[in-house]
Amino acid sequence: MGIGDRLKEERERLGLNQTELAAVAGASKNSQYNYEKGERAPDAAYLAAVAEKGVDILYVVTGVATPQVVEGFTVAEDKLVNQYRALADADKKAVHRIVGAMWEVSTKLKE
Repeated sequence: MGIGDRLKEERERLGLNQTELAAVAGASKNSQYNYEKGERAPDAAYLAAVAEKGVDILYVVTGVATPQVVEGFTVAEDKLVNQYRALADADKKAVHRIVGAMWEVSTKLKE
């Protein structure tokens, strides 16, 4: 999946048609079409403008979504959860065993 595909995906996620997103950036519908088809690459001014409308520019350019910190989480906690989610199932099970054992020791020390 390329930049054009991800740009289209973001546009659709926001519920906009090509004309509407193009207008946000001061571009033509034809330019928007060409960006989404991968025939032209959007410039920085276009990307900055559509970012204001909610387009995840990091995702469009790299394919990696901008990390969203869950309300109440610290940055370190959010990073830990995202790393955990990327683990294979066997590794997740190992993490559960390790954290469970640490929790048990910790609660016994508090008694």
